[in-house]
Amino acid sequence: MRPARVAVLASGSGSNLQALLDAAVGEAPFRITQVVVNRADAFARVRAERAGVAATLVDHTRFAGREPFEAAIDEVLRAAGIEWVCLAGFMRVLTPGFVERWRDRMLNVHPSLLPAFTGLHTHRRVLAAGLKITGCTVHVVRPALDDGPVVVQAAVPVVDGDDEASLAARVLTMEHRAYPLALRLLTSGAAVVDGERVRLTRPVASAPSGLLWPDGAGR
Repeated sequence: MRPARVAVLASGSGSNLQALLDAAVGEAPFRITQVVVNRADAFARVRAERAGVAATLVDHTRFAGREPFEAAIDEVLRAAGIEWVCLAGFMRVLTPGFVERWRDRMLNVHPSLLPAFTGLHTHRRVLAAGLKITGCTVHVVRPALDDGPVVVQAAVPVVDGDDEASLAARVLTMEHRAYPLALRLLTSGAAVVDGERVRLTRPVASAPSGLLWPDGAGR
């Protein structure tokens, strides 16, 4: 089976992009074939170029509103024959229209165990709440912020002495494991989006340590 053509949208350093690039080798069911950044100084663009992947700057400040900005992104994606879109630190809120155009084919990773702690300053809020467990979630994108069917989650302990930086670093390590796994499940057909849930279509090996994926093969 031909690997799925995947685009990554990023605004910053692109560490999750790097995790996806590193995983898109050999018999992986996907390849990263296009990167779109909205900031000229986004290091994600450098990561793409180093990997030999097309990188396109679509600067949101040059457009009069979100719709024309997203139309320019969509034009890049369509021209590149993209089948799946991954958001990796893409710091722009997408309109419902764009999300619906890529319905069930766009993923995001968020640094909490959704539906808890949507939005920004996640780790600060987790620490303020005194939680003992946090984590990350890879989900299918829906129009509401940080909403949509969960594909993979990872639990991360909050330890004594944690600050925002230390907790963020530990969660990010698990994001780098969870995101490639979620994309692999969906692009291989081992999992499918079924309404507002993701389910396995066939029995698969146990999830790697620390990661949780959907149950219900064949249901």
